[in-house]
Amino acid sequence: MTTHTDEILVLGGTGKTGRRLVHALRATGHAVRAASRSGETRFDWTDRHTWAAALDGATAVYLVAPEDPALADVFVEQATEAGVRRFVALSARGIGDLPADVFQGMAAAERAVRTSGVAWTILQPNNFSQNFSEDMWHAPLLSGRLALPVGSAPEPFVDARDIADVAAALLTSDRHQGRTFVLSGPRAVTFTTAVATIAEASGRAMRYAEITPEEFRDLVLAAGWPEAAATELNAMYAAMRSGAWAEPGDGVQRVLGREPIDFATYAAGAATAGAWS
Repeated sequence: MTTHTDEILVLGGTGKTGRRLVHALRATGHAVRAASRSGETRFDWTDRHTWAAALDGATAVYLVAPEDPALADVFVEQATEAGVRRFVALSARGIGDLPADVFQGMAAAERAVRTSGVAWTILQPNNFSQNFSEDMWHAPLLSGRLALPVGSAPEPFVDARDIADVAAALLTSDRHQGRTFVLSGPRAVTFTTAVATIAEASGRAMRYAEITPEEFRDLVLAAGWPEAAATELNAMYAAMRSGAWAEPGDGVQRVLGREPIDFATYAAGAATAGAWS
């Protein structure tokens, strides 16, 4: 088991799950190295010169996958040679169901840790609840209209705090090695319901609008994103429209022994914190 004298490297240490994981680990007395391009420890997937210093002394790694799939094997091999004995890899639900040419970095990271020769666990979460308050769906909500091609199939959005708590438990224990966990919220809600819940909690006028994949692609390109991003997101939304990920997973319950945070609870808390003020 990981002791309090071991050091845990958290990649994406300033991101939605990473910063919450850093907080959770430090709150329980663990030594943590928060790494990112702008974090306290510099780590850049595109600059391999930053890898060695980030890995020095680390015995466990929270792995947030690179965009370039070729880097995953190289990093995992360098990490194990440097003394890393455990990986917890953040992937995505249904990654194996998507076309092979999208989200290749996550798929490569899964393969790399599975064949690393050390302990590993893979997390496959649904879409984060915090995407509505900290990421790609936040700005459209503030404008009053979130437009996506997701249809009416529900999604069991997972709270980033639950992902962080699960990762913290796995990084500091020998339990659940060699397993893959689907992480979700306790119930699935449609985007229409999700936006209505946020509108009620925040007191702002908001609505969800259904658009076609072609219309979504045009919006993404107009915002300055590359074609590859539009392709990847449309592939994800197609899977969501099909209802493939609508059934809640049980990973949070199996690892933590408690129910996941409900979407309404997330929305109320985020509204109180001023997410949509």
